[in-house]
Amino acid sequence: MIHYKNKEELELMRQSAQLVSKTLGMLAKEIKPGIQTIKLDKLAHEFIKDHGAEPAFLGYGGFPYSLCISPNEQVVHGFPNEDYLEEGDVLSVDCGVFMNGFVGDHAYTFEIGEVAPEIKKLLKITKESLYKGIEQMLPGNRVGDISNAIQTYCEKEGYGVVKELVGHGVGRTMHEDPQVPNYGRKGTGKVLKEGITLAIEPMINLGTDKVRFHKDGWTVTTRDNKVSAHFEHDAAIIDGKPTLLSTYQFIYEALGIESDEEAPFLYKTYA
Repeated sequence: MIHYKNKEELELMRQSAQLVSKTLGMLAKEIKPGIQTIKLDKLAHEFIKDHGAEPAFLGYGGFPYSLCISPNEQVVHGFPNEDYLEEGDVLSVDCGVFMNGFVGDHAYTFEIGEVAPEIKKLLKITKESLYKGIEQMLPGNRVGDISNAIQTYCEKEGYGVVKELVGHGVGRTMHEDPQVPNYGRKGTGKVLKEGITLAIEPMINLGTDKVRFHKDGWTVTTRDNKVSAHFEHDAAIIDGKPTLLSTYQFIYEALGIESDEEAPFLYKTYA
C-alpha cells in the first residue's frame, strides 16, 4: 500500500530530509585523503543526535552503523572502518535520520581529491540520471517512467545499471511501497499521485551491472571490481509537480560548487 502524505506531513518529511542534507554537508568538509571512514560515522552520529534526531540506519535490520560508507567498487551498504581514504577514491555516503515521526534518506558520491576522468564522468552521468528520474514524478505517470528514464540515460553511456537493488517509497518507515527500480519500461508499474514520496537512487557501475553480496549480509560490490556511483534524493509530488525534499546545496556550499540543478524542483514552504 502506498502512503500518500498531506501538506503538513510533507513539511515534516522535508525537515527530516534536510537534516540528512545538512549532515552530508558537514561531512563534505571532512571527506578528504587521509581520513578514516569510521571517523565520518562518528561525526554523523553526533551531528544527528545533537539536532534532536536519531540515526535511522543504526540498528535497522541489524545494521551496526549510522552511515552506509561505500568506496570505489562497493555499490551500497558498506561498513565504516579504520581504512584511510586515498587520492583518487570515490565514496558513496548514504545517511538516514528519524525525526518528527518521519525518515529522511539520501546519498551522495564524493570525489576524494583528483579522480580519473572516466570516473568523474560516471559520477556526472549518474547524478544527472537521478534528476531525469525525478522529472518523471508527475501525476498519472507510472514508476516505470522513472525507471526507464534512469536506465536509458545511463545505458547510452555504456554503464551497468544495477538490477538487484532499488529505490523505494519513504515516509514513517525507511522502506514503503512502491519499489522504484532503476530500469524498466515506460507506462508500467504503480501510478504516481499527489502526495507520493519516493527515495530515488540510481546505482550505476562503470562496468558490468552484476553485483556480489558479501557474507557480512550488507556489503554489495561490483562483480568486476570497477567503480560504482550512487546518488539519492527524497522527492514528492506536490501541487502536481516533482519536488525535492532533500538538497545537495549544503554539500555544494562546503565544496565551493555552484549549481542550479535543483531549481526546477524547489520546495514551497507551507505554513
